[in-house]
Amino acid sequence: MSDSRIPGFYKLGVDERIDVLEQRGWLTPANAERLRGAQQLLSRAGADRIIENVIGVFGLPLAVAPNFLVNGRDHVVPLVVEEPSIVAALSSAAALARGTGGFQVEQRESLLAGQVHVTGLASAEQALKALNDARPSLLQAANAVHPRLVARGGGVRDIEFRAFELPSGEALVAVHLLVDTGDAMGANLVNTICEAVAPAIAACCEGEVALRILSNLADRAVVTAEVRYRIADLAGDTGSGEALRDAIVRANDIACVDPHRAATHNKGIMNGIDAVAVATGNDWRAIEAGAHAFAAANGAYLPLTRWWVDDEGDLRGALTIPLKVATVGGTLAANPAAAIGLAVSGAETATELAQLMAAVGLAQNFGALRALVTQGIQSGHMKLHARSIAAGIDTPPEHFDAVVERLVESGEVKSWKAREVLAELRDARTEVLPTATAAGKVILFGEHAVVYGRHALALPVPGAVGVRVERADELAIHVPAWGIARRVDRAAPDGIDAAVTLILRALGIEAENFDITVDSALPRGMGLGSSAAIAVAMTRALGRLQELALDDERINAIAFDCEKLAHGTPSGIDNTVSTYAEPMLFRNAGKLEITPVEAPANVPLVIASGSVAGLTSEMVAGVRDRYRQVPARYDALFDQIDELSVQGAALLQDGAYEELGRLANICHGLLNALGVSTPELEHMVALARSHGAAGAKLTGAGGGGSIVAICPDGVEKIEAALQHAGYRTMQIAR
Repeated sequence: MSDSRIPGFYKLGVDERIDVLEQRGWLTPANAERLRGAQQLLSRAGADRIIENVIGVFGLPLAVAPNFLVNGRDHVVPLVVEEPSIVAALSSAAALARGTGGFQVEQRESLLAGQVHVTGLASAEQALKALNDARPSLLQAANAVHPRLVARGGGVRDIEFRAFELPSGEALVAVHLLVDTGDAMGANLVNTICEAVAPAIAACCEGEVALRILSNLADRAVVTAEVRYRIADLAGDTGSGEALRDAIVRANDIACVDPHRAATHNKGIMNGIDAVAVATGNDWRAIEAGAHAFAAANGAYLPLTRWWVDDEGDLRGALTIPLKVATVGGTLAANPAAAIGLAVSGAETATELAQLMAAVGLAQNFGALRALVTQGIQSGHMKLHARSIAAGIDTPPEHFDAVVERLVESGEVKSWKAREVLAELRDARTEVLPTATAAGKVILFGEHAVVYGRHALALPVPGAVGVRVERADELAIHVPAWGIARRVDRAAPDGIDAAVTLILRALGIEAENFDITVDSALPRGMGLGSSAAIAVAMTRALGRLQELALDDERINAIAFDCEKLAHGTPSGIDNTVSTYAEPMLFRNAGKLEITPVEAPANVPLVIASGSVAGLTSEMVAGVRDRYRQVPARYDALFDQIDELSVQGAALLQDGAYEELGRLANICHGLLNALGVSTPELEHMVALARSHGAAGAKLTGAGGGGSIVAICPDGVEKIEAALQHAGYRTMQIAR
């Protein structure tokens, strides 16, 4: 792995961050591509294989904290957590520690204790003596349970015996089987061993087995992390380095005498450790239980860290915590997100991962104490609340930080204030920058058949995309809704970068630089013409900035060339609807035919988009391959779809929505026969129909993407049902 220092990482867009991590080797190309994808890393089907009664997948942010240096090795830390202050605090604390060599961490052993509790004893003393005499045979029997574990270098290392007295006065013997589980957490391994040897242990004690299960107090897997912060590095706007150092030491001392404070102190440590555990597929609940039991092991609940002033006057910190974690097994194989998190961490063994977690816990404790003893924790919490408010009103990334800052400054951290601030920022930017809009599209009938010279009936989604441009020192593209914010690669063979380059070349301004911002109400890759709409709006905006005389025909031609980059052999319907923004019956059988359709002003349609994006080029290519095998059969299907498109245009003009819905159902069946539907699309279609839609069908190329439902009795119930099921919806207002 390369250097984990990435200056300005937080300023990059999501795609840019992924690019940087891939370039530096922290992400493999395959994992980078998975993170760029529109679909969830863990699918509902995958989740259903992990636990029972699954109804969905609950999302949390996956972030990374750079700058970590642990035992001389660089790490980028994966974090699954909803508090942005944690990520920022960790990154800052890690960067500050690099000046003194980072974090030094040690874990001398990593053993998990399996417990067998025996009751019904005649004498606890005699039971302990018998167990001690039988230790060799019990060790041999325990290791025979999992011979492959022993072959891999693990196994039961020792057996310990303890006597207790229950509240009733009854004697109890606890037998601890101390197991080296290797790079696995080992819960199932240890439980199996306990259950296998429990009868022999009970017989040896002449008692009865009460319990046989592992212990989550992993006090034979203790990790100690240490760090030193130079006093000169601690000085800042809030005061001298000495003052901050002494305040942090005092805060730790307070936690040593006040268990109420110690609980909050340790919670801050676990903020970091738990976030890494979740990101790497580890059992954070077991880690939490062990950590808090360890904090109270001596009879009083104490902080897990210690901070002091060393002989040179610098701030020193140490964290001691039990951590039994894994890099194999568990949910890693079933959850691709966890596998990516583990890969990003750079930890190759369970010991390395435990050491990294301990360093994270210590860094998080430093960050929390620094905030607490300086400006106070509430300042950070107010900013966190402001971020939540800004996110709740869908603030685009280019305005996000400014909205948060102004909210905190105003003291009115409320949604109405955030909307007011956002409107002011947008108005200020709109006044000085050339803008242009373009329509998205929804195909009512004609998908795929239109590629073979048949008709397609389509409606525009007016004003779905807006583009603002200004001259700049470098060529950059920002699509906040899609997480894109980067410099344009003029040599890119495809994608949005290639489209930008093509448009500049077509307009004769390929040598100039612009900052291009795209506001899109259309989800990416959902069959709603987003790529064509961006190409049209971008061409218009650049033309206005350069004061070029561009008519719609020229804009349409440029956008069609961009569509060829995106989709291979498109029909041209997307760019045409986007350019002219009117309902139309479209056909391109060697000659472009556009027949305007006089549709009513507000057609009762609901568009719903799923979780899986469809790739038009792949879908078109797949249909083409199947067409070549049996052309007559596919021509018959295309002819039927063509007939539906022509009939649908007449019904649309008349507002005959019930019959239009029936045709939509037939068309969906034909598209299914073409092999372009998916289980998710089928579910959305069925959901819309069952809640009152006269008809529903996939729209676009399929393979994922969106559906359109015709709702003559009103859209509200259908839209609500689709939203409740987790799908994104929109209506067409003309």
